[in-house]
Amino acid sequence: MTPAVSSLPDPSLLIVDDDKPFLQRLARAMEARGYVVATADTVADGIARVESAPPAYAVIDMKLADGSGLDVILRLKTRRPDARAVILTGYGNIATAVTAVKLGAFDYLAKPADADEIHAALMADPGHKPDLPENPMSADRVRWEHIQRVYELCGRNVSETARRLAMHRRTLQRILAKRAPR
Repeated sequence: MTPAVSSLPDPSLLIVDDDKPFLQRLARAMEARGYVVATADTVADGIARVESAPPAYAVIDMKLADGSGLDVILRLKTRRPDARAVILTGYGNIATAVTAVKLGAFDYLAKPADADEIHAALMADPGHKPDLPENPMSADRVRWEHIQRVYELCGRNVSETARRLAMHRRTLQRILAKRAPR
């Protein structure tokens, strides 16, 4: 059972997402759970809110119109190391999850995540180990995740990614155009 937000010493929560309808719905849902919510829809606005009043909790979208939500995480952990931040993304990718956690994210959830899942992630016991998945990733999925990681590290440059992976550029483009394997 997750603790009540009203029993927390600081229920401040920052939500950063550029999907405005989702941002508004999530803000209302989290306020209903007792959080004191501030919102931002850009990296710049999120960083400004962190600078003015670093929250105890944060829910940050990975990909924002003006950059990466990881920049907001990094600033938050600098200003308030004890803050708990959850990264949300529509791009379920192992490499970005690892990066987010290394930069200080407490958890990583794939969209669409609902308010109950987000609240549970924010309130989770830090020593809690998640259960092993019933269906582990296939070898095709692991390969796809690796390609996505290299692609992101190359600044989404197809030619550079193909060179680093020793792969023909057109082959890489076909792989990138497909959905992730299961």
